[in-house]
Amino acid sequence: MKKFFKKMIVFAILWIIYVYVLVISHIPNEITIFEGEHIALKTIFGMTVHSTDEVLEVSANSKEKTIHTVGKETLSVNLFDKIFLKNVDVSVLPKTTVIPVGNIAGVKLYTNGVLVVGMSEIEGEDNKTYKPYENSGIKEGDTIVKINDNLISSTDDLIEKVNMSKGEKVEIEYIHDEKTKECSITPVKTSEEEYKLGLWVRDSAAGVGTVTFYEPSTQSFGALGHGITDIDTGDLLNIASGEFVTAKVLNIKKGEDGNPGKIQGTVEEQETIGKITKNTEFGIYGKIQDLSSLNIDTSKEMEVAMREEIQLGKATILCSLDNQTVKEYEIEITKIYKDNHYNNKSMEIKVTDQELIDKTGGIIQGMSGAPIIQNGKFIGAVTHVLVNSSTEGYAIFGDLMLKQSKEVN
Repeated sequence: MKKFFKKMIVFAILWIIYVYVLVISHIPNEITIFEGEHIALKTIFGMTVHSTDEVLEVSANSKEKTIHTVGKETLSVNLFDKIFLKNVDVSVLPKTTVIPVGNIAGVKLYTNGVLVVGMSEIEGEDNKTYKPYENSGIKEGDTIVKINDNLISSTDDLIEKVNMSKGEKVEIEYIHDEKTKECSITPVKTSEEEYKLGLWVRDSAAGVGTVTFYEPSTQSFGALGHGITDIDTGDLLNIASGEFVTAKVLNIKKGEDGNPGKIQGTVEEQETIGKITKNTEFGIYGKIQDLSSLNIDTSKEMEVAMREEIQLGKATILCSLDNQTVKEYEIEITKIYKDNHYNNKSMEIKVTDQELIDKTGGIIQGMSGAPIIQNGKFIGAVTHVLVNSSTEGYAIFGDLMLKQSKEVN
């Protein structure tokens, strides 16, 4: 019996240690907040949080901290005020105002290197089939950045460098899971006198979406509320550059439960709005070059709401479905995930405006980025539709988008 109790005690101690390690690992190393915003760190019994400077206010909930000084701050997480666990670096941004936009616009992205989107056998000049990429380590979703120490910037670039090899082994530098790797592949000569690796690659992407906000103080913009991923691999595109351009809406395919709709548009022969500098999980960001192309009302500047200010219930979205005519439509916020700092599903929303439902069926592709307004403040943007309910979907907090935008500048 004593042995049993000893084992139970050891098990309990190991379990407690595991729980503490798990909690510590989930406390981020870096946090970006706005001046006056609460920091809610998930701690457990015995864990305390201290500031290196005297600028923290402790709220009724001892796990929450508020910083009122713009700049950098370091929080120290300790156990029973005695044992140091980790530091959390906090960047405190000044409160800002934005102009919610709502215009449909075109997106053109160009990758850093070329993205591998598929692989196929090659028929050689001897009519035999080969897999030159086999055992090279390259996978779908990887990005080829160099061949024989020459930078690769486009698909044409890759084709040219491979043909220059004349069938000799080529040294390839590629990125896999954010790590740079190297391999060698011997191209196969085809009956058309071309040399191929057996890799399908892509160097650009294009589509339409909604501009969320314009920030006058920095002349920057945010859009979509989610990142642009490759259609074949599903991976976030690692971009070298990009353009935001005006778009022409050609057709609206109405959505229905189980079959999401979409805005069909074209970006051909349109005007440049600005340059895209960053493609993130929380949207795309960059600088406006031609503000007039957005056709926005600069008098509509408003504060960005802190998530503590967002309430369940009525709100509105701004959306352009008739080529630059932005209208306001009613929605309802049904759930709020205030502790969500990690993805773009911050709120659950439902379209209640009958005019919008009649026109689109609810939320459709291309509406991602439509700004959400509540009580005269910008609170977020539409990001996803629920496939089984075309009037329902997700939205991202406005503060998450602004923080990403600030990281660009």
